[in-house]
Amino acid sequence: MDLSRVRYVVVEGPIGVGKTSLARQIAHHLEGDLLLEAPEDNPFLPQFYRDMARYALPTQLNFLFQRVDQIRPLLQPDMFRRATVADFLFDKDPLFARINLSDDEFALYEKIYTYLKPQTPTPDLVIYLQARIETLVERVARRGAAMEQGISETYLARLADGYARFFHQYDAAPLLVVNSDQLNFVDNPDHLHLLLQQVATMRGRREFFNVAGA
Repeated sequence: MDLSRVRYVVVEGPIGVGKTSLARQIAHHLEGDLLLEAPEDNPFLPQFYRDMARYALPTQLNFLFQRVDQIRPLLQPDMFRRATVADFLFDKDPLFARINLSDDEFALYEKIYTYLKPQTPTPDLVIYLQARIETLVERVARRGAAMEQGISETYLARLADGYARFFHQYDAAPLLVVNSDQLNFVDNPDHLHLLLQQVATMRGRREFFNVAGA
């Protein structure tokens, strides 16, 4: 894959896996624009982590509309536009909805999602970061975000399983599956270099990257 021709890259993975950090690194490498989720702009999120059943629907819908507004401009063709690197994939949004919403709430959510989906672009590349539950728990604790301290290991495990199931079937864009347990893209430039090398040599629609003992 020719990185110089890539215009829309997405880095995804469960909470704590390091997707935002890697998205920043790739955007810097490509001299591109960084497009990040803005959880601090979702007024329902702090309440959601305290009472998931009560605040799941407004939290989910707020994120859904926010994501559409962020990526809709990328549909406009512009051959001179810089690359955009995002830390969220719109297609993955129903994953959280299925986990957190009741059946009736999900039916409503699904109608809205189906209406909005045609307004979103397809990435040129998706990088999916995996990690063991123990790694996710440790990373969430290490970054110390106040609203995340109520996230249970059980919830993280459900998320990780949901991500694995989703990306097992995902085929809308070229996909690189990365085992990130032993990788530190922020503090070790060699790890980022190895990842970018893997991307540059991609020929298929789905490939895997794993550095044992990195």
